[in-house]
Amino acid sequence: MFPMDIGDIPLFSMLRGRMGYLSERQKLIAQNVANSDTPGFSPKDLKPYDFAAQMKAASAGGGAGRIAVTQPGHMLPVSQRNGHASTFKSKVAKDSETTLDGNSVVLEEEMMKMSDARMSYEAAVGFYQKSLNLLRMAARAPGK
Repeated sequence: MFPMDIGDIPLFSMLRGRMGYLSERQKLIAQNVANSDTPGFSPKDLKPYDFAAQMKAASAGGGAGRIAVTQPGHMLPVSQRNGHASTFKSKVAKDSETTLDGNSVVLEEEMMKMSDARMSYEAAVGFYQKSLNLLRMAARAPGK
């Protein structure tokens, strides 16, 4: 019997992708806040996380166009790594205010986005932990 990598389970793969997305979004929001006084700076955000696309990708599995990993030491190409930051595309966020120096960062909006991303990340971590606990319970011997 071969040990199973937890990343092979679609649920965990999707959760890891979601957490990677939220982590990358928090980095962009932090950059926006850090540049709130930079003349001409436009805030960036990530395109919304598309759950349907993630489901489709998870159900497709190996599929055409994917490089086979035939040995444990093989590395996946960047495009096939789950939760890798480069898989998420940033976009210029819509601005509600632009100052005279051309900066369009609104700190209140950025803080709301950060709070939303943090709560979503915590929910994903909680779901990940609950799923791990279910796996541990299922793997235990009866009566223990």
